Amino acid sequence: MKKNSKTIISILLSVCILSGCRLPFSSDNRTEGEKKYPEFLTIDVYDTQANTQGLQRGWFAGIIREKFNMQLNIISANMDVNSDATYETMRASGKLGDIIITNVDNGRLNDLVREGLVLDMTDYMKNCVNLNKYTKQIAATSAFADADGYWAVPSEISDYPSTEPSEAIEPTNAPTLRWDLYKRAGYPQISTLEDLLPVLRKMQDMANESDSGRPVYAFSLFGDWDGGAMQNAGALASLYGYDTQGFMMLNPKTGDIESVAGKDSIYLKMLHFLFEANQMGLVDPESPTQNYENVAAKMRDGAVLYSLWPWMGESLYNSDEHLAVGKGFASVKMDDASYICWGNDPDGKQTFSIMVGGTTKDPGRMVDFIDWLYSDEGIECCGSPTGDMRGPQNLTWEIKDNKPYLTKFGIDAFINMKEDLDVPESFGGGTWSGGVSELNFKPVDMKNTDKDNISFYYQEWDDYRTKTASSITDDWQRHYNTKLTPIKYFEENNLISVIPGSEWAAEDSPEYVRTVEQQCRQTIIDYSWKMVFAESEEEFEALSDIMLSTLVRLGFDEIEQINRESAKERDELLKKAVKVSAEVKP
Repeated sequence: MKKNSKTIISILLSVCILSGCRLPFSSDNRTEGEKKYPEFLTIDVYDTQANTQGLQRGWFAGIIREKFNMQLNIISANMDVNSDATYETMRASGKLGDIIITNVDNGRLNDLVREGLVLDMTDYMKNCVNLNKYTKQIAATSAFADADGYWAVPSEISDYPSTEPSEAIEPTNAPTLRWDLYKRAGYPQISTLEDLLPVLRKMQDMANESDSGRPVYAFSLFGDWDGGAMQNAGALASLYGYDTQGFMMLNPKTGDIESVAGKDSIYLKMLHFLFEANQMGLVDPESPTQNYENVAAKMRDGAVLYSLWPWMGESLYNSDEHLAVGKGFASVKMDDASYICWGNDPDGKQTFSIMVGGTTKDPGRMVDFIDWLYSDEGIECCGSPTGDMRGPQNLTWEIKDNKPYLTKFGIDAFINMKEDLDVPESFGGGTWSGGVSELNFKPVDMKNTDKDNISFYYQEWDDYRTKTASSITDDWQRHYNTKLTPIKYFEENNLISVIPGSEWAAEDSPEYVRTVEQQCRQTIIDYSWKMVFAESEEEFEALSDIMLSTLVRLGFDEIEQINRESAKERDELLKKAVKVSAEVKP
């Protein structure tokens, strides 16, 4: 009997070992993701705004593996000089990605759905706690598919009115300088954009060299964000209330609509401004071959004196070490300006939406992943490196006395901005900056709050403001005789222009129109860069004439008209948003 019992136990043990079963007394060391999804996957993420290529690394990758037993392989259009060709090749292959993050307008979502490249998430969303909060926004975005279903989820969904600025401290666009050098120059008045050039010339002469010994330039430009035109020139036009929309410059405050190819357009004026800056030796000669990451590295090093956006200079350069010695970026008042601010967008940004690939191996897992991105944990962890989201609780921040506080790690990450800050192994290891989400995707607006009414945007916390009070902010407030934040000060002085958040996106265009648009787009971008670096005024004008005549030959007149009508439609929608917002105010 004993012998038979031993034999039975031996057989059972052998079967369990071979089949992988777990005995009652064994410990289950599998992760949450391994329990729910036994097969490990590497998924492709096609992302038009990611700033890196390849596998996601570090602490964010650790969270994804823990929860979903998968890793992200990012395919970035931003980092691909042949991005349009790559997109068409992948599209023709029948698989664009397991996760797709791109725009839905200009017929893109319609094409992807028609070709079976995007999944209808309707059946998979039934148990999605987070996505089901946003069915209205998902339906509005999915309408661009011209097919029933939940196809795409917009980004940056806001809980606030569309006519109020989405920015909390600084407007999105404002001239932003090294304040310490501006102070040394004597705080010269800046009445208009052209006044910046002699000021920056003086500051550049004072700067000598960067922290690492690099030459210092007022401007360092990059081309990987170029769209219908040279993006950096468009950023300067935003100082006067103009938003680049395809080939048009739209000023929602005045209703003015200009073609980027207009002889006297604000766009060509901004190109000429950069040309003048280059003639004065103020533009980094490496600009034509740089991408955003190259410029960001130089800005951290103190090799750039002008930031195209407040968030860029302040987030990259204003470390605790720099602020401790009185160095830092701050925005400045320009008397004739109208700095663009983006209104809150209750319907989200459809121009950057997330979808599930139609041919993915595990669609349920992909929808679960997107649902998690819209959870409190997903939002705080996924916010882009420039989005200022708060990061994982108990790593970068904690709750004390029912209020949020930065941890010592959070102080080093967000205030001291230590580049080689080691993440504890319990949170995935690696370095903080090496592990941030490379998706460059913000699920909700940064001013939104979690279930406990705590802002995801740590810079709104009292603790952060107390810890970052510096000689730069004190001197800025003293110089402008105010206790207000920059955005409130500029608003008080009628220097901002809010573009109401809206669900507008461009309609589809015929294939032949898109072909001509691409040819025109490349012509404008190529000649724009050549004009900025022209050797003389005569060459600048000659290049401008060649660009305009080339556009005529390509058939730009028709493209321009289509874009103008589209801009008019958007302008009407923005006016309607203002009217609706006014009607609902108490």
